[in-house]
Amino acid sequence: MGILVENVSKQFGSFKAVDQVSLEIKSGSLVALLGPSGSGKSTLLRLISGLELPDRGKIFLTGKDATYQSVQERNIGFVFQHYALFKHRTVRQNIAFGLEIRKAPQKKIQARVEQLLDLVQLNGLGERYPSQLSGGQRQRVALARALAVEPEVLLLDEPFGALDAKVRKDLRAWLRRLHDEVHVTTVFVTHDQEEAMEVADEIVVMNKGRVEQVGTPEQIYDHPASAFVMSFIGPVNVLPSSSRIFQSSGFDAPHPEVFLRPQDVIVEMNANGATTPATVSRVIHLGWEIQVELTLDEGQVVTAHLTRDRFKELQLEPQQRVYVKPKDAKSFPLYYSI
Repeated sequence: MGILVENVSKQFGSFKAVDQVSLEIKSGSLVALLGPSGSGKSTLLRLISGLELPDRGKIFLTGKDATYQSVQERNIGFVFQHYALFKHRTVRQNIAFGLEIRKAPQKKIQARVEQLLDLVQLNGLGERYPSQLSGGQRQRVALARALAVEPEVLLLDEPFGALDAKVRKDLRAWLRRLHDEVHVTTVFVTHDQEEAMEVADEIVVMNKGRVEQVGTPEQIYDHPASAFVMSFIGPVNVLPSSSRIFQSSGFDAPHPEVFLRPQDVIVEMNANGATTPATVSRVIHLGWEIQVELTLDEGQVVTAHLTRDRFKELQLEPQQRVYVKPKDAKSFPLYYSI
């Protein structure tokens, strides 16, 4: 067993940050806590780490009740968004810090530091100070320092949030490879849907202090459990069930709103019994795909994502008349919030 959270709640004044959350994270897995600001994901991470104590409920780490254990007793590695490195210490000294506090033998410290410098691809930089490193390198030092004490659980709070997009993407791939080497149970907080989908084995989607859904990236994206999950994970068109695009295609929506992914909007040049007319209002080239904004005759705007080959085949231009139909659509109860 990795981490077990049982009916945990945490309140700050009148604000329910975490509300009766139950969750099991398998040993050795890499799990993302994903949600918007205020969803409770960082508070839940701090509860697991011991930086906060729950008002009610229990937390088990590797099968042991850790609800009221101190941070030190939990054997957890914690990585913050802004690195929290010691500016006056070298890379090598930063990585060694936790082992020095535990009074590990000097030979063991030296061997472990060299091993981690190699693992996080910072060979030759051990004598540099944090100010002499790039943001991505500093974050790798922070990860190495957290791993130095061989934690049973590694927690990362928005670990790449302070980095630019290119570095963030490179570090995501690096973190996935690192995890596959060390296999420590890892939980990271993010509000970036693409980051969670790319890195995690499982995603825990949170909203207003509660868990909306737990599943693999594929399950979360293809089979969302609620309107909130579908709206938060990836782009989506939200249309009234009375829209002609659904009536023409025969989609029977049990609720007033229908959710349709842009890649599930089929664009044709000729009408048939299942299509509805639309006008191309805007074409946006995104590189790997083309985004087309379409205005239905009833005034609703629908976004479609087309492959480059399909776009070239259709040769779409603004103000062109086309015909559209949904390939897949989902309907949920009306209430949802982001």
